[in-house]
Amino acid sequence: MMYSHTLKWGPLALAGVLAFAAVPAGAQSTSTGAMTVTATVESSITLTFESDVSGVALTNSGTNAVTLGFGTVSAYNTISTTGVSRTLTASDFTVSSPFGAKVLKANSTSANYTLAVALGSADATNTWKVNSTTLTTANQNLGAAYAYGSATAHTLYLTVPFSASAGAISKVLNFTATAN
Repeated sequence: MMYSHTLKWGPLALAGVLAFAAVPAGAQSTSTGAMTVTATVESSITLTFESDVSGVALTNSGTNAVTLGFGTVSAYNTISTTGVSRTLTASDFTVSSPFGAKVLKANSTSANYTLAVALGSADATNTWKVNSTTLTTANQNLGAAYAYGSATAHTLYLTVPFSASAGAISKVLNFTATAN
């Protein structure tokens, strides 16, 4: 006995086959999304120290963490460090060197800045000055209307009394620039 079947394709069946065949192989689904980005811009300033051509070459000049090394100093012997000046009185000697302080601003309408300095710790023996300002552990204002963008010249003075013991001297000076 043989059976014979005839397959009949109706218009809907044929459309389904054609629709399936029309989808390209490997097609992927997609989705979209949106991200909102926010930020708050804050005004800021930065303080760096620059070597002065007449003074001691600062270690790490152009940064905010420098060393001004006077080298070996004394009342009467030759001072071999370039840029160090010395003055004598009857009871002490002072060594000094100019340096530059440079403050830059960003995103600020500030017209100028105030510069202050303080000793990192007290010194019962020596006297420290920047310009004509004697330093203590409290901030001492050096000026209230410095211009942004270029190094402003200052001079550091270290006065050592003749009664002081020979030996190393090291002191941190903390500078603070404040936008006006």
